[in-house]
Amino acid sequence: MTTDLLRRYGRSPRGTRLHDHTPCGHWETHTVIAVLRLDGMGAPAVFDGPIDNPTFLAYVEQVLVPTLRPGDVVVLDNLAVHKQPEVRTAIEQVGARAIPPTRQP
Repeated sequence: MTTDLLRRYGRSPRGTRLHDHTPCGHWETHTVIAVLRLDGMGAPAVFDGPIDNPTFLAYVEQVLVPTLRPGDVVVLDNLAVHKQPEVRTAIEQVGARAIPPTRQP
């Protein structure tokens, strides 16, 4: 999610430069992570900037794992931070199962 609300194109009288302003223009990126269950959303978290390995591992250990129950299934996609062995270990220690991404031919 970005806060980029500035228009890309506009018109102004010939020979003049078009100026615009951006409300709350911080130009920052935020990462939103949550769990989707059959009964609703859970374990939400918002991080400033893109997600990296230490941040995702901290999310899994401190936010996700406490909400998991034995028999739960966590589906991981092909994102690099999901491939950490520590992530799978943390999930499986509570009796849940981590499913890695499937390879597409």
